[in-house]
This record gives sequence, structure tokens and C-alpha cells, in this order.
Amino acid sequence: MKKSTKLAIALLVVIVLLTVTYRVANKAPSQELTADAQMQEIITSGGCLRCHSANSDLPFYASWPVAGNIVMKDVAEGHRTFDMAEMVEALKAGKPVGKVALAKVEKVMMDGKMPLHQYYMVHWGSTTTGAKKEMALAWAKQHRLAHYANGLSAEEFANEPIRPIADSIPVDMRKVILGDLLYHDTRLSADNTVSCASCHGLNTGGVDNKQYSEGVGGQFGGVNAPTVYNAAYNFVQFWDGRAGTLAEQAAGPPLNPVEMACHSFDEIIAKLQQDENFSKAFTEVYPDGYSEKNITNAIEEFEKTLLTPNSRFDRYLKGDKKAINDVELAGYELFKKYDCATCHVGETLGGQSYELMGVKRDYFADRGLEMTEEDNGRFKQTKDDRDKHRFKVPGLRNIALTAPYFHDGSMKTMKEAVDYMAKYQMNLDLPEDELNKIVSFLETLTGEYKGKLLTNDNFKEL
Repeated sequence: MKKSTKLAIALLVVIVLLTVTYRVANKAPSQELTADAQMQEIITSGGCLRCHSANSDLPFYASWPVAGNIVMKDVAEGHRTFDMAEMVEALKAGKPVGKVALAKVEKVMMDGKMPLHQYYMVHWGSTTTGAKKEMALAWAKQHRLAHYANGLSAEEFANEPIRPIADSIPVDMRKVILGDLLYHDTRLSADNTVSCASCHGLNTGGVDNKQYSEGVGGQFGGVNAPTVYNAAYNFVQFWDGRAGTLAEQAAGPPLNPVEMACHSFDEIIAKLQQDENFSKAFTEVYPDGYSEKNITNAIEEFEKTLLTPNSRFDRYLKGDKKAINDVELAGYELFKKYDCATCHVGETLGGQSYELMGVKRDYFADRGLEMTEEDNGRFKQTKDDRDKHRFKVPGLRNIALTAPYFHDGSMKTMKEAVDYMAKYQMNLDLPEDELNKIVSFLETLTGEYKGKLLTNDNFKEL
């Protein structure tokens, strides 16, 4: 047998062995497993946790001089942007995976962006094969329908990452009436000049349209006021997530020295007790009388009614194809294409996770302003370095009414905000045409309050 023939046969054997090894290593999870177990195996076999968790086992070559630097850079970047540990624990326990984690994994699978090529060139078993992709996308659809469907979307839009908002959620109307009065009551402030509505006006989009809100004595806070509309859907309240409920949020401003400046709720209660009619109405609903718990509970119950359903985009998702035009629909497709709909998900298009401001570029270095305590975001509460510059993602409903934008109120227009998000979160410089289309889509998110299209009195004066 000629030497060339032997080499050809040897090469063929090697190719066959490599092919068999590749197929074995990349075998999709068993069909006998549950969908959650299949997804868990795809994540672990793909090595996702090596970069997307805090305490994972690193590959042996992570200690090598050159390779190690590359590995540690990828690990730091991966964990900085997306920690999958909570998702995997949910899968193990058979619990719902978070809406944002679900959307992120689904989008990555659709785009085939992960794992990084330098990783799967070494770890063959990590490759996302067609079978794994199909299985993962089927899991995402099944999981979303099982845990997050609200029955409002048309069947063809049931698997969209965004859902129509409900017309209402259950409330105690007796408490709502009291909460409405308290929300607009300036007696909750030390000098009787500031109410909740001063910064979160119901006739101004649930905000005050100022970069920073003005409190007692003309003092200004250090963070932009988020809208109160649809806040009931947020997983936490405030940009830094320091309040877990609407009631906890309502307890904050009255005692904040800049906002309403009361020393205690006893100070507020003493003023309310002088109002015989209100006190009588209050004790009829709360027999144990005034307390911080009861006052904030009433405000919370009122804020649960501040929903803005029936936007044009809601009507589209419900099946009315004529509710939005072709340009707006193209904007929505771009919104999904550029991963906006991996963080801005659910009924309110946000409010479901903390995310890093400046994933791809350093927003704070480029901003040109002195760093403030508020710029630390979630870090203020956790003191975990990973949480620096990480904020609760704002919801996008009624965004056309709530300028300026970002936690620092630095963006004056939606177009400017979209442009900066693309640059600093995705490292993209979007063309003018695409920016305009995305803004057109965002303008379809203005909903109705009490059956009428939500408007902003501040804009009527312009």
C-alpha cells in the first residue's frame, strides 16, 4: 500500500473519530427529561455557568499565562452582565425562571451568540447544535405560557416577551379612596407644601418632568423621579430597589430630609388627627387607627389602581393589526432585534430586573459629570462591587410623557435615550432611520387612565 494511501486512510479515520466524538459530546438532552431538566442540562453542558455565575469551576487552562488572561476577562464580563445562578436554581426547584432571564436565554439561542467561539473550540460539548437550540426555544415558549401568560394576548402573540396590561387588579376600594386622599395630601410633608403628587402628578404622566424633583424648602433630590403609573408591576421600587413593595416605597419620601422632611410618622399622624372627618373615615377602614403601616397600606392600595391599559400596542397584541402602522411595527421588530426586549419585558416593558448601565461602553466616564452617590445604583444597598452602576430597569409604558430619561435625568428626548442605550448597552451606532422607527414604536405605548388616553399637562403648555 502506498504511503499516500495510508495517510489518506489515517486522515479519514481521524475525521470519522472526530465527527463521532463531536456528535457524542454535543448530544442533545434526553427527550425523557422534563423541559426544565433539559434546559438545565443545556446550560451546564454548555459551560454557561463558568462565565455567568460568581463561584464556578474554571477550566484547567485558566491558570496558564496567556490563556488565563483571556479566560478571566471572559468570566468577569459574563458575570458582570448576566448571572445565571438564580435561573439554574429555579430550574432545579421547578420554579418559574425570571422574565428577564427567560428572554435573555431565548434571544441568545435564537441568535446563536453563545457560547463564544473561543470557548467551544476547546469545549466541543458546549456547542449549541440545532437540536439543542430547538429544545431550548421550545422550553422558553412553554415556560412563558405556563408561568407568565395573562390571557390577554391573541394566540399568535402569546409568546411575545411583552404582554398587554390588565384593565385592573384586585383592590379594596375603601382603602383606595383613603389612599387617593393621602397621596394628594401635603400634610405628609414637614411644611405642608409637598405631597406624593407633587413629584408624581397623575396629570403629568406620573412624573414631574424635571431632572431632579423639588422637595421642601426648595431642595432638590439627586435622582430622576420614576413614574407612579403601573408601578404595581415592578418587582421592587426605587432605582436602587431599596423598597420591596409599594407600601415600603410610600414610607420613604415622608421621612426623607430632602423630599418631605418629616422626622417620624408620629409627626404626620398628629396633623391628621386634627382632621375629625378624615380621622372618622380612616378608622372605619382601619379600626386600629393611624399608623405608618396603615397609612402606607392605603397609599399602596390606591397606587395599584394607577394602571394604563389599552395602549395602541396593547390592542395590537390583542389581535387588532390596524392598531399600529408599518413604521411602528418595524420599530418593534428593531426593538427585539437589538435586544431591548430582553430587559424591557412583561406588562410594563421593564421593572423586572437590575441591569448594568454601560455594558459595552463607560457611560459615566463619557457623561462628563462628577459621580454622585445615586450613580452607584444598587450598590448603595448591597455594597457588592458587581452592583455598582446597576439599576432597576424602568418600565417604558407612557414613555412619551415622562421625559427626561435615565436615573440622572440626562436624556431630554426619547430619540436621544434610544441612541445612548444602543451605544452604551449594545455598542451600536444606529442609523437615523432605525432610531426614528424605534421611537415611533415607543409612542404606541401610551395607555389609558380611567378610560381616557393618558396625557401630560406640562406638554400642553409647550
